[in-house]
Amino acid sequence: MTHLSVNINKLATLRNSRGKNNPDLAAWVPQIEAHGVHGITVHPRPDERHIRYQDVRDLRGLVRGEFNIEGYPDEAWLKLVDEVRPHQATLVPDPPHALTSDAGWQVQSQAALLESVVKRLKKHTLRVSLFVDPQTFSAEDARLARELGVDRVELYTEAFAEAHGHRQQQPTRLSEQIRAYRGAADLALAWGMGINAGHDLNLENLPTLIDNIPEIQEVSIGHALICDALNYGMSETLRRYLAAVQKP
Repeated sequence: MTHLSVNINKLATLRNSRGKNNPDLAAWVPQIEAHGVHGITVHPRPDERHIRYQDVRDLRGLVRGEFNIEGYPDEAWLKLVDEVRPHQATLVPDPPHALTSDAGWQVQSQAALLESVVKRLKKHTLRVSLFVDPQTFSAEDARLARELGVDRVELYTEAFAEAHGHRQQQPTRLSEQIRAYRGAADLALAWGMGINAGHDLNLENLPTLIDNIPEIQEVSIGHALICDALNYGMSETLRRYLAAVQKP
């Protein structure tokens, strides 16, 4: 089955809004994992507007499944990953002011940076994943990413999710996106890399993505999952997402 990694950034955002410790991330992580999810994702940013660097340190001893740290590889983030040694480090090309992740890496033009970063991460991290945009990810990008030591690519799924949301009005748009995502996945697989996916995935579009790319090994979901928990409760929401990632 495709693994589900729960991004807990939104829980931290809620906590930070009142300046205290409610919700308590250290209490919520074991509760989330107890429902059978496969991992926990965090994405610390320089302004610490949600996950704080100290949160990442504190959670390392609590996460029982896979711990995935996303982020832009500036020196502070790299030092944090060196210290915490997660199971997976996901490189995202976010500038400091970014509201959310909104682009994939330009692998060829940023190869020098990626080469040094991946080499450093591989000293302490089991797996390095690279956030890519299927619309622009090329055969040369895939070859170069693998040569740089990348283990997986994470498909940036906003365009797919947007097309899925308008599938009734514009069915061909969704078909075009699925072809683009399938093509990017095939390029990565051809070079021996695994496939992750994330951004704007939810209970409605997740089964479609996995049906068309069953090789996806992991999805990381935060915003939609926390929003759904307002309707269904956390336990029922996690049950529904775990059901959604099951392959037929």
